[in-house]
Amino acid sequence: MLIHSILSRLIRQGTLIVRYPDGSTRTHRGARPGPAATMHIRTASAARRLVWSPSLAFGEGFMDGEIEPVDGSTIHDVLDLLILNLADGGTHPAMRLGEGLRWIGRRLLDLNTTRRSRRNVAHHYDLNGTLYSLFLDADRQYSCAYFLTGNESLDEAQALKKRHLASKLRLDRPDLEVLDIGCGWGGLAITLARDHGARVTGLTLSAEQLAEARSRAAAAGLSDRVRFELMDYRDWKQPVDRVVSVGMFEHVGINHHTAFFRTVKAALKEDGVALVHAIGQSGGPATTNPWLRKYIFPGGYSPALSEVVPAVEKAGLWITDMEILRLHYAMTIAHWRARFAANRNAIKSLYDERFCRMFEFYLSASELAFRRWGHMNWQLQLTRQVEALPLTRDYMFEAERAAAYPHDPPPSTAARMEVGRDVEPA
Repeated sequence: MLIHSILSRLIRQGTLIVRYPDGSTRTHRGARPGPAATMHIRTASAARRLVWSPSLAFGEGFMDGEIEPVDGSTIHDVLDLLILNLADGGTHPAMRLGEGLRWIGRRLLDLNTTRRSRRNVAHHYDLNGTLYSLFLDADRQYSCAYFLTGNESLDEAQALKKRHLASKLRLDRPDLEVLDIGCGWGGLAITLARDHGARVTGLTLSAEQLAEARSRAAAAGLSDRVRFELMDYRDWKQPVDRVVSVGMFEHVGINHHTAFFRTVKAALKEDGVALVHAIGQSGGPATTNPWLRKYIFPGGYSPALSEVVPAVEKAGLWITDMEILRLHYAMTIAHWRARFAANRNAIKSLYDERFCRMFEFYLSASELAFRRWGHMNWQLQLTRQVEALPLTRDYMFEAERAAAYPHDPPPSTAARMEVGRDVEPA
């Protein structure tokens, strides 16, 4: 079979054992040691699709039960082996061709108009809210957490993430007006209002998130300090003291990077401060995997910093601080995977087996993109004026050390037990 010869060239380290539809078994062993996994390609049609459209066919084959990990292997094991070898220079001709074609059309694929953005957001974020409560932390932070040691629980690391963001916003006086672009379920906005005395407006394009965020603010007695709007960031016109955006820039699209930062600049008062946190790629510009685009994040793209910084410059903003979080998101997603697995039956009752497989594939591939394939998170602090912030970064460290939130989860050393495996500190 043609797929056999392709896999033989792909596997450079580790061992992949494949059972083919005709009943034969082949072992693809790399020249160097590495992880091992076994999978069964159950149908000839799945084998053909893996030849001609592997980036889409592998995930769909797993979702449909035509490709199965076997003999004790999991989909995470199989993906780990494949992604490791792709990152190591292993090749698949159709993947190279597909990447080239997507590169040619990537600006058309990422044309995120206001209408298209609303539709894209609804695809993923307007799912049943119970789903997210079953694998996220209690505050529903659906973005990279922040680990000081790697031993924190998920709830601790997400609380530390909010504290880290707040320190960079320099919330040095009460009643600062904060705009939260892409506010999710409102957790960060509520924290900034409750623990830092800010007045926050959160923007979202998800009706499901809007309803939950408003309900949470009311339950916390903060409706007078926090409000949420169903609004595209491009429609915001009121100047504020601070702008924060966490995990939203990936949905902006490469055509709109400069427009996004110009919107941020226009929203800031002259002495204002902005902080943008997003997923990036360390290896330079690329394209979005077609399976991820089709099933998880239509219109999404995680840019290289070489694509982001020019847009900031064109918008006329100062980059006053930049931080790269390397393994933090891999560790975050490891917690999400463990929680998803623990609640799989409940999630299946909300949807079905195919949905569970889709989400398991998404979570594993995402974690491994950060462990194996050069993905990371970046945080950019931005200002309009060169003198808007102190001369050194000491104020960040001082604010972070001083901010022991009364609503933080209690300290814990059980994180390694929670994820069911050792995690590597970033």
